[in-house]
Amino acid sequence: MIVVGLTGGIGSGKTTVARFFQELGVPLYIADLKAKELLHRDEHLQKEIIALLGEEAFVNGKYNTAYVSSLVFADPKLLTRLNAIIHPAVHADFKQWKSNQKTDYIIYEAAILFEQNRQDQVDYTILVTAPLEERIKRVMQRDQTNRQAVLDRINKQWSDERKKLLADLVIENKVLSATKARVQEIHKYLLSLVSK
Repeated sequence: MIVVGLTGGIGSGKTTVARFFQELGVPLYIADLKAKELLHRDEHLQKEIIALLGEEAFVNGKYNTAYVSSLVFADPKLLTRLNAIIHPAVHADFKQWKSNQKTDYIIYEAAILFEQNRQDQVDYTILVTAPLEERIKRVMQRDQTNRQAVLDRINKQWSDERKKLLADLVIENKVLSATKARVQEIHKYLLSLVSK
């Protein structure tokens, strides 16, 4: 079974691309969603995060995203320590999930695949890109936030140029119909690799 890592910067449309693969019958693991699930059900994980960030990290058993974000985005070392708690838990969950899949290939979608040096743990990588202004517009609408807040988040991520150096395949997500056609093209290509 081939494991395909799917990534892209904020607002690039990687989740939309992931859903297109899912529509083709490809099992999809979305690391960010699984992390949120684990944060709400794994008491050990909660205790570790509270030890790192304080009781306010959870309010009535719910992860306090605004509070945690305000701390970790102001302190890169704290973010690294938080990731060192969350990422191993997600990785273990993914391994368990993967062992239950019976298919030619699966998609592992992660926003910071390259930043976390996880490209070595997948067989192929797909990078989703989109024009900067389009990304800003999408995130402003999605998160009900302002342009500067989105730009700040984009500027904290690796550039598409840097990611392209590590990516095996790139999907430029400008026009939805063209994106969907590219997904179908890559799907056929990946299936051809399995059948060799």
